[in-house]
Amino acid sequence: MKREVEYSIRLGEVDRYRHKHIRVSGKIVHFRVQFETLIGGKWYPVVRYDTSHGFAHRDLINRKGEVRKTPVFIYDYNDALTFAESDLRANWEIYKERFLKE
Repeated sequence: MKREVEYSIRLGEVDRYRHKHIRVSGKIVHFRVQFETLIGGKWYPVVRYDTSHGFAHRDLINRKGEVRKTPVFIYDYNDALTFAESDLRANWEIYKERFLKE
């Protein structure tokens, strides 16, 4: 059975966490979790974890939209998603500070 979950959580006045995952028979088969900040009326992605290239990875994004991709060496997508969620919720302010300084 396929189940898709998608939601967004406000982290502050101008910050949010967006989450999407697809689960089949209890196993995550795809996910994307992203921290975004609002600048001048536009949402900018700051950091994203996803499986869009066939492996779990983190994208650090700068204000120009340039992406630095880092593999996440957790091959079970259930565990990789848990790691990604924990990292973004614990460190979003650090990621935002880096993004604004670049």
